[in-house]
Amino acid sequence: MYKGEIISLIVALSWTTTAMFAEVASKRMGSIVMNVVRMCLSLLLLGLTLWLMLGAPYPRYANADAWLWLSLSGFVGYVLGDYCLFNSYIIIGSRFGQLFMTLAPPAAAIFGWILLGEQMSWLAILGMMIVIVGIGMSVLSKSDKEGRKSRKLHFKLPLRGVLFGIGAGMGQGIGLVLSKVGLLHYEESMLAAGVADTDLVMPFAATFIRAITGLAGFIIALIFTHRQKQLVSSLHDGKAMLFTSLATVTGPFIGVSLSLMATLYTSTGVAQTLMSITPILIIWPSMIFFKQKITALEIVGAVISVVGVTLFFV
Repeated sequence: MYKGEIISLIVALSWTTTAMFAEVASKRMGSIVMNVVRMCLSLLLLGLTLWLMLGAPYPRYANADAWLWLSLSGFVGYVLGDYCLFNSYIIIGSRFGQLFMTLAPPAAAIFGWILLGEQMSWLAILGMMIVIVGIGMSVLSKSDKEGRKSRKLHFKLPLRGVLFGIGAGMGQGIGLVLSKVGLLHYEESMLAAGVADTDLVMPFAATFIRAITGLAGFIIALIFTHRQKQLVSSLHDGKAMLFTSLATVTGPFIGVSLSLMATLYTSTGVAQTLMSITPILIIWPSMIFFKQKITALEIVGAVISVVGVTLFFV
């Protein structure tokens, strides 16, 4: 009972630690380089896990439809979404980056309506508006960059970081819906092959497929941006590699795999709602470890955004 909900809460905790580890690593390595290293490490961990579970270090039984939809999910969620997310960490920090991730549930619901025919109630629309208000309370101010009062609202964060944050939230939500479609096809394929225990294996196998697409996308980006030398030098940065490894274990390996598992035990909306409390969970450690000064309005804004997410799926 409540297995999916409990797993979703564990994912929220996992993503809180991932965000903080990734902020440190991405500021040292850069977004693209860090993601190449992270995808390689996650594929090693996932391959070992699948070897122990299925006797082969690759996603056995996955049919063409599963590969297609999970690859699309990897492109949207990892290549586009994570590229935006880690760049937002560099520009505006992991706390604000995670705040924009509250846009993921509305994006998931809208895309679920388009792709799966899932219905949205008037509460869902209200929830979307509340999420936007909560984010606005946290990132908008009537003071300009010099601290002078103004009648107009200004972003107290760089606009580029805000746009990256929005892209990250959209990528996460849409990627989750694409993953659910891929998991349904994967389950059909495994059942047809006579594999009964699919719930434990599928999330790790699906994450493996998504990570392959993510690695391919980031390698292409690495080549086009001529960052091969930066990759080599980053491999010798002990602190960067340590935090990248920690972010990999708590993120693509534990967090993403469990997030896919959560959708098997509860609805996409409920899972995404509970996983979206990270902006609240990250406030205290950001104050302790990053010495950030956090205003009461920012805390209220984060809470309101999460409340809006909750209403979205009532």
